Amino acid sequence: MKKWIVVILAALTPATYAQQPSVPEIAFDSVPNFFKLPADMNFGEASGVAVNSKGDVAVYTRSNSAGGPAYGATASQILLFDKTGKFVREIGKGVYAWSYAHAIRFDKDDNLWAIDKGSDMIIRFNPEGRVTLVFGRKKEASDKAEPWERVTPPRPPIPGQFRQPTDVAFDPEGNIYISDGYINSRVAKFTKDGDWVASLGEPGGGKLGNLNTPHTISYDAKGNIYVGDRGNRRIQVIDPKTNQFVREIKIDAPVPADAMPWMGAKPDVARLLAADAPPGAATMAPGAPWAICVTPPNAQGQQFLFSSDAFPGRVYKLSLDGKVLGMLGKSGHQLKQFGWIHEIACPSEHEIYVAELLNWRVQKLTLRPAAAKSSTAGQ
Repeated sequence: MKKWIVVILAALTPATYAQQPSVPEIAFDSVPNFFKLPADMNFGEASGVAVNSKGDVAVYTRSNSAGGPAYGATASQILLFDKTGKFVREIGKGVYAWSYAHAIRFDKDDNLWAIDKGSDMIIRFNPEGRVTLVFGRKKEASDKAEPWERVTPPRPPIPGQFRQPTDVAFDPEGNIYISDGYINSRVAKFTKDGDWVASLGEPGGGKLGNLNTPHTISYDAKGNIYVGDRGNRRIQVIDPKTNQFVREIKIDAPVPADAMPWMGAKPDVARLLAADAPPGAATMAPGAPWAICVTPPNAQGQQFLFSSDAFPGRVYKLSLDGKVLGMLGKSGHQLKQFGWIHEIACPSEHEIYVAELLNWRVQKLTLRPAAAKSSTAGQ
């Protein structure tokens, strides 16, 4: 009888609670004081981080360039550091697109792409720091500039234009995928030359291809595109040959009973994941992908997917088929703790960089998987 009660309760439990019974905790270290900023400079909210082929690290920060009123301030700045953390220079100082920093990525040729959520623009800088490609257009100063209005049903997206874009990825042919983002909830695809190809996905939840705040995007060596569908608490995968969403990945790892968020009271996770929860409520639930990245192939040709959530504030290491291989960290203010990781750069499976909004910093993390221990917390 007890067995049947357990079965019935399991059937009534939302699928989002289908946790892996045991997920290893990955031992790791945070390199203290890695970034050597000039004496008169600080990071603001660190929204983006990227690493190029030389090991140079670019940080996208809502920091020293900030000026103006609380709404409509200019809050975008790219700072470049060498592989030892020494400050090298600022990239794109004062460019027309700077408004509200969101994410940055290096491509295979070490061009640096900046996605500005506030101006609705995506800018490519060459290794010398010059603008070489522009996507989108911000609202003109001569008109009434104001935030995008969110209406129900959403207005259809316009080819070649964006409403609060979030990130960029590429396939082996050089095609460009821009996650477009808070308002349009789709992925915009362009050729390597910048010509329009297609709009992929539409606002919604449930079935594949429905998106709620595609917040982060990455790709593997085969060209599969991984979309962090944050509001739906899943990662969706696009086949670049068919432009179809072909599968989803959900992260369901045990949450410690004493886990706390960086700010405020502990969230009611069951309420966030309830069937009648408002669209996007899952953003603050465990496993919601705020930031993802895919490692380059290792010596065995393997690649790994890293993803982070806001609560309980962890980083997860996954195989590309979606198995959670390990996890690390928690919310907090100290080193080795995280405050809303907004972007991850993963030059290897043993070294990653995490850009944090709330702690105003980027941490360089070194992972020690050989020292991993199993966790069944929360069961």
